[in-house]
Amino acid sequence: MAAITSHPKPVAPALQPLLRKALDAVRAGRRDEAAKAALAALDVDETSAPAWHILGVCREKSGDFTGALQAYEAALGFSPDEPELASDLARLALKMGMAPVAEGLLRSYLSRRPGSVDALNNLGLAQRDQMKFAAAIETLRGAIQANPGSAMLWNTLASVLTLQGQTEQALVFYDEALRLEPSFAGALYNRAMARLAAGVTDGVIADFDAAIAAVPPDEAGAMRVARAWALLARGDLAEGWAAYAARHDPAYEDAVHFTIDAPAWRDAPDLEGKTLLMVGEQGVGDEVLFAQILPDLAGELGPDGRLILAVEPRLVPLFARSFPKAEVGAHASFKVDHHSARTVPFLKDRLGEIDVWATMGQPLARLRRTPETFGVGGYLKADPARVAHWRAVLAQAGPGRKVGVLWRSLVMDAERVRHFAPFETWAPVLATPAVSFVNLQYGVGPIPGLWTPPGIDLKDDLDDVAALCGALDLVIGPSNVTTNLAGATGAALWLITPRGAWTQLGTDAYPWYPQARVFSPPQLDQWPVAMAEIAAALRDWV
Repeated sequence: MAAITSHPKPVAPALQPLLRKALDAVRAGRRDEAAKAALAALDVDETSAPAWHILGVCREKSGDFTGALQAYEAALGFSPDEPELASDLARLALKMGMAPVAEGLLRSYLSRRPGSVDALNNLGLAQRDQMKFAAAIETLRGAIQANPGSAMLWNTLASVLTLQGQTEQALVFYDEALRLEPSFAGALYNRAMARLAAGVTDGVIADFDAAIAAVPPDEAGAMRVARAWALLARGDLAEGWAAYAARHDPAYEDAVHFTIDAPAWRDAPDLEGKTLLMVGEQGVGDEVLFAQILPDLAGELGPDGRLILAVEPRLVPLFARSFPKAEVGAHASFKVDHHSARTVPFLKDRLGEIDVWATMGQPLARLRRTPETFGVGGYLKADPARVAHWRAVLAQAGPGRKVGVLWRSLVMDAERVRHFAPFETWAPVLATPAVSFVNLQYGVGPIPGLWTPPGIDLKDDLDDVAALCGALDLVIGPSNVTTNLAGATGAALWLITPRGAWTQLGTDAYPWYPQARVFSPPQLDQWPVAMAEIAAALRDWV
């Protein structure tokens, strides 16, 4: 956080004690007290830039990014010549994913404070988040030459290299940051994440534990979730599932708040004869993945029990067919002050019927304690009539085996892009003879060399996508909604994933989908190696 500095406008005597109280409270970490004092100051003078500034800091620390942005903008409006406000606005813009805005604000700030280490570091972050990696490296290297003892700059430079897949060099720079500042939580966390991305588990839990210990509890949410992934990635399912509960902690920025007024799942409830509501959580792919436990739960409910499923609207037909004895409806998601919330509108007046409710992943801790317990294939049922339809239509795709391919996710930011093989690396795969390749990639137009199936929305018509996957001889792609649908419906699947992904649960396979074959690059910047391996395997398969 940038320092809260004095502002050029003279402060009225009546404001001075309120601002002093607010400033003392915010510096002591008493956010609620500071916010009340700042609001009291604004009651006296609504044009007080210091009061708006302090209020913005309090709201930002509380996770109210929208309110913080409004407060900072008000402060800057009343004190336009105060550069620290531009710095605070830039930092908040980074948190809100507004990297171009942040870069503009930081350049303005640096024109007045050209040697600011914080601003140079944040400029590097803004450039990194826009995938301007060369510019970010230039900014950070120049800053490090002037400030070689800054652990923060070494950490940020390492993070840029991590996103480029240059993990070995990044780990050297993380080590340098931690040599300079051994308890630097950001570097400990980033080093652990880089090791995970490289398929290395040694030392990762120790780094996460040290990072979590070095920050206030309300700032450790993402670290706790990542620590759970690390435990699962090394096959420690008992501790990993317990730790994975952190995804529901309000301190976790990506946590979803569920507004369901019914008794919540606790430990191992007796479900026989009960009415159980299961709600899909996280992304659509996660809902499909975690649905593996639904047949187990239906068995525990017995003939007198009721299973109600709340899933993403596009999944309702598929889940209704797959679980004909269950009631299936759509959940609804919305944003409140930059935070996600989810409810079940189709049960608005019927929540009193629910004996217990849970998110889809909660029973995993009890029902999937070892990788061997995951061998449940084809738990979702594609429409057989549509499978037959697509088998007939696929004759138009050309001769030979019909192989569906996809290569990316819908969201491809600086963090995610490195987990997907660039399309140009697919060339040896797509050159395989005696194969007709079918485009399953949503969010793109026609691709030369790939046959595009007619009359289907690959993003939104998920029930038909599941049927199309079942009609193909093979589906090849990274973990996303489509490959999860293929896996869950029992379609032949070759999954492309980074080494040591947490969903592999410490194995070389993919326990969620026993029919899946897994291909991984040695490192995240070595995708051509994995694609050459797939090409060779495909020639053998044909």
